[in-house]
Formats: sequence, C-alpha cells, structure tokens
Amino acid sequence: MTEEAKTSEPQADPAVSVVGPGDGETIVLGTTRMRVLEDGSHTGHRLAIAESVLAPHTQGPPQHRHAQHDEGFYILSGTIRFTVGDEDYDATTGTLVMVPPGTPHTFANPTDQPAVMLSTFTPDLYVQYFRDLQEVLVSGRPLTQQASIDAMNRYATEPATDLA
Repeated sequence: MTEEAKTSEPQADPAVSVVGPGDGETIVLGTTRMRVLEDGSHTGHRLAIAESVLAPHTQGPPQHRHAQHDEGFYILSGTIRFTVGDEDYDATTGTLVMVPPGTPHTFANPTDQPAVMLSTFTPDLYVQYFRDLQEVLVSGRPLTQQASIDAMNRYATEPATDLA
C-alpha cells in the first residue's frame, strides 16, 4: 500500500451511479431503441454503456472503423449478425463480441424476433454520435448517408469504404 493510499480520506459522497430499469437516456434511431446507461460522466469518460433493442429485420450502420475506441457487444436476447470485414458471425444470447480500434464492422438483426444487446464504448467517445443522429431526425432533416458520415467523422470513425 502506498503512503498516499494509507493517508487518503474516504470520500464523503462517493460517485456511485445507479441506473434503474426505467432510467437512462433514450435515443431512438429508426427501428433501434438505445438506452444510455452510462454516458461516461461517472467514469471519467473511460467507459460508456448502452442497451439497444433492434426490431426484427433491422439493418445496422454501414461497415465502419473506430480510430480511438474499443466497442463491445454482449447479446442479452435474440440473434445479432455481426459482419467483420467479409466474415459474418451470428451472435446469440450470452455471446460477447469485442471490436478493437481499426477493425471494420457492422451489425444487424436479420431475424423475425427483437434482439437486445449491451454495448460498451471505451472511452465514451461514441455516445455523442448517437445523440447527433437523433438530433438530425428530431429536427426533421433526413438521416442521409452523408449526415451519418459527417457525424462519424466528428468521433474518430470512418466508413469502411473499401468493403462497400
């Protein structure tokens, strides 16, 4: 134990975050409903966590690469198809998919049933991307491919155009 650890006082009000079943920020993007459980504000921006419900036959984003963050997906229910480069993986309940920076990827729900996944973003950089997309829709503007690409670029992400 370091000298600093021995002498540091406990925090009077620890920064514990508790998000209940009906809590969190909701972001709706077409047939996907995302509930932000942690946006990074309680983790020093090291980690963000979101729960997403993908309706049946939901297409995901075009394949893309993140330059600055890892993205994790834990399947809570249903089946989600991940495309990584030119390989498809059908991830079912209980499966964890980790995507490191620079890896092209996308996901979709090709089934007749809803699918639910828990996503992690380390650091929290990408949560604002989803907020930006929702703002486009709320403002009445169409969510075009260019609007999505512009938003991606703001968060160190680019389409994997070599795989289009």
